[in-house]
Amino acid sequence: MTEGIAVAEQPAAEASDNPLRDGLQLQRTPEPCTLVIFGATGDLTHRKLVPALYNLARAGMLPTGFSVVGFARREKEHERFRSEMHEAVNEFSRTRPVDQHVWQSFSNALHYLPAQFDDPAAYNRLRKELDRLDHERGGSGNRLFYLATPPSFYGPIVQQLGAEGLQHGGTAGGKQGWARIIVEKPFGHDLASAQELNRQIHQVFDESQVYRIDHYLGKETVQNILVLRFANGIYEPIWNRRYVDHVQITVAESVGVETRGAYYEEAGALRDMVQSHLLQLVTLTAMEPPAAYDADAVRDEKVKVLRAIRPITGNLVQEFTVRGQYGPGYEAGKSVPGYREEGRVSPTSTRETFAALKLFVDNWRWQGVPFYLRTGKHLPARASEIAIQFKRPPHTLFTSGTDELEPNFLVLRIQPDEGVTLRFGVKVPGQAMLIRTVNMDFLYGASFGVESPDAYERLLLDAMLGDTTLFTRKDEVEKSWAFITAILQAWQQQPPPPFPNYAAGTWGPAAADELMERDGRSWHRP
Repeated sequence: MTEGIAVAEQPAAEASDNPLRDGLQLQRTPEPCTLVIFGATGDLTHRKLVPALYNLARAGMLPTGFSVVGFARREKEHERFRSEMHEAVNEFSRTRPVDQHVWQSFSNALHYLPAQFDDPAAYNRLRKELDRLDHERGGSGNRLFYLATPPSFYGPIVQQLGAEGLQHGGTAGGKQGWARIIVEKPFGHDLASAQELNRQIHQVFDESQVYRIDHYLGKETVQNILVLRFANGIYEPIWNRRYVDHVQITVAESVGVETRGAYYEEAGALRDMVQSHLLQLVTLTAMEPPAAYDADAVRDEKVKVLRAIRPITGNLVQEFTVRGQYGPGYEAGKSVPGYREEGRVSPTSTRETFAALKLFVDNWRWQGVPFYLRTGKHLPARASEIAIQFKRPPHTLFTSGTDELEPNFLVLRIQPDEGVTLRFGVKVPGQAMLIRTVNMDFLYGASFGVESPDAYERLLLDAMLGDTTLFTRKDEVEKSWAFITAILQAWQQQPPPPFPNYAAGTWGPAAADELMERDGRSWHRP
């Protein structure tokens, strides 16, 4: 009898409690498949991937015959791997404690294959293991490969998969299965390396098989940017240069680099956050309406935005960019070290932990409207948001009791406290005509009464379903790297600022505030 995870395994009473979820199960349950995680003993697998898969199983979203093969260098047995994954789910899942009924079925799907990433014999064993699982669990020959390893292993793994013919999927029951590959960020460290990685992958996999993952695109509030814009008639008419004064995008982290000092010494904030997360938010905010909600139509419009972003090159970086590095300061009232005192960081490091940019999208809709971006480590709060400030009325009839009325803002809060806030002026009760700014709030948790799924839950499910809408395409990656690489090259030609230039627990260097103040504007504080 085939073991597996299916909608039917959920208790009948539970399934009928949520009609919305039950309908979603029928629409979004993929075909049977096997997921191979390269780097299965790593942090990403423990913190994100297996907890996400468990929650999909708990919701009845995984197909019967679904299997996981952990492929990593450490020696261990299947049961040891399952025990470690149980601990990971218990610690990192958004639903805790572990439901033992769900876990009993889910754990049967977990398997482990100890192997070196560059060993051809290991891929022969992998192929035999996949064939065995197809036969025993009904995997239908469908394979999803996940590269959760350091980027230096991406090329060798892809090459070995191709040498063993695993890019074609398997054959089960006379039917040819599919094969897809998920590539984690960072996807290169500049334009040349991204192009080279694309070349290596395309030697084995077709572009339609490649899923470049940026977990920000899996967040509910990021997906709702498109819904807010294109499913509501009140926003799109004013979503342009005639009514929008400027756009601010903030991705702030309250923690430092923690144990990632060696990685950050190579990457920095511009590569780690701006090239991926922040530019993705720019494209979703600035894109034109797609002809249809499908992968190519949506991504075509995002690429058009990236093509329209005005390059920042040479001496322009002094006017349009700011870089910072945190020094000693305080987090939640506790003293914390500066970046240069962190583990595996050079005591004279000039790597940025903060970056702010002013950019323009040179097209008909956004000409002349500045987009201000900022991201950093050890800022006062963990917050991600898009704040759209609208132009002030052309003629002021009223007073706010102060010098000037506050502008109208539309704020899309991505995390935490996911929601949307509209800020506008109203009359204060009383005999005088005084105006005060108020907020109209929408909160996802309060409105729907359910916790949003983790981004990896949505993205893993989409990859199994073959939906590439929320994954980045080859030209999208290369266009974003072209913009970022020009800034990196200009920075290399100029001396860095006197680092550290902001204390941990503050909103970044003074130069970031000056970037806005020169234009008569100021940062919106989350």
